[in-house]
Amino acid sequence: MFVARSIAADHKDLIHDVSFDFHGRRMATCSSDQSVKVWDKSESGDWHCTASWKTHSGSVWRVTWAHPEFGQVLASCSFDRTAAVWEEIVGESNDKLRGQSHWVKRTTLVDSRTSVTDVKFAPKHMGLMLATCSADGIVRVYEAPDVMNLSQWSLQHEISCKLCCSCISWNPSSSRAHPPMIAVGSDDSSPNSMAKVQIFEYNENTRKYAKAETLMTVTDPVHDIAFAPNLGRSFHILAIATKDVRIFTLKPVRKELTSSGGPTKFEIHIVAQFDNHNSQVWRVSWNITGTVLASSGDDGCVRLWKANYMDNWKCTGILKGNGSPVNGSSQLGNSTPSLSSNIPNLQNSLNGTSAGRYFFPPLDSPRAGSRWSSCAQLLPPPAPLLEHSCDADTANLHYPHPRRGCLSRPLNPLPENEGV
Repeated sequence: MFVARSIAADHKDLIHDVSFDFHGRRMATCSSDQSVKVWDKSESGDWHCTASWKTHSGSVWRVTWAHPEFGQVLASCSFDRTAAVWEEIVGESNDKLRGQSHWVKRTTLVDSRTSVTDVKFAPKHMGLMLATCSADGIVRVYEAPDVMNLSQWSLQHEISCKLCCSCISWNPSSSRAHPPMIAVGSDDSSPNSMAKVQIFEYNENTRKYAKAETLMTVTDPVHDIAFAPNLGRSFHILAIATKDVRIFTLKPVRKELTSSGGPTKFEIHIVAQFDNHNSQVWRVSWNITGTVLASSGDDGCVRLWKANYMDNWKCTGILKGNGSPVNGSSQLGNSTPSLSSNIPNLQNSLNGTSAGRYFFPPLDSPRAGSRWSSCAQLLPPPAPLLEHSCDADTANLHYPHPRRGCLSRPLNPLPENEGV
């Protein structure tokens, strides 16, 4: 049975993102209070805040960890039009902070002209690379040529998406058969924008990213997107959070069947689509094996999805953030009838357990780096408010939520602090 555990985060405004490190023993949170906090898990399972500092001059939308091979490194992005890279260092013998760790800013990336809405480190086999996306419709890929000097980052690629970008995901496959790929989602609500998901692939010959596919069936605003870990599969699995949960497979078409030299073409199939949240879905996240997907929505629930031996996706668990049991009869939702992934009656999926006492069927045991195992990362944003334009005036010191047009209260600037 899953147990919900609340954490007094002590942020002064909305928390927009929670990110776990590779081992799942540390997490970072970011907020409209312009700060990032780092939390460490004790042996007893309790989370303790070990660092907190002001990172940006606007709301901080996302925070993410680099692979520990590169040290303890974080990246954050903000409404203030910048992304920043932070590193944890330990005080040396001649330092007054001897033996104590603190976080320092290594670089600020200032190429965006509008709010930077997402930031993600590339898979470690690509080296220390970082991708950002912005409301100006540009995805930017940076590289640190010397991993020992994180103050030097070079802009390697600018990818024009022609739509306001809301989220990005690297394809984690390390297979030589799969070139680097980036999926980009858009929450552009303008009437002229149609397909909201584009996939770009790196071409070794041109040394540039080119559009490989557009998911024409996704026309609603996309809030989150996530490639599943590959683990040797010959195809890719992509999860999308929009007004519902959607899972796609992308199977590469053999090169001899396509024109040579261009980006890979894919056979794209939607294998699952669930509206059980009955609301906007804000986050999707895979476990480390790519077999279980977690989604969170405005219904206040985190739902777990898993494919059975027939490759039919089903709901295998529902978590409420307050720890209360989920009433099965009230949580039934409709998946797309045309798909093979239709969910049976929830009572059947719960193996006959009663609605009053909720137990989950057995799942894969959590592994190091699994991010779905905590519902904290997947808590949905607050109740719907007014929409806003992607061309918001970034000079305004009121900080709107990136996906909704709400204006949070103006904040008194926190004291600048390069480390804690």
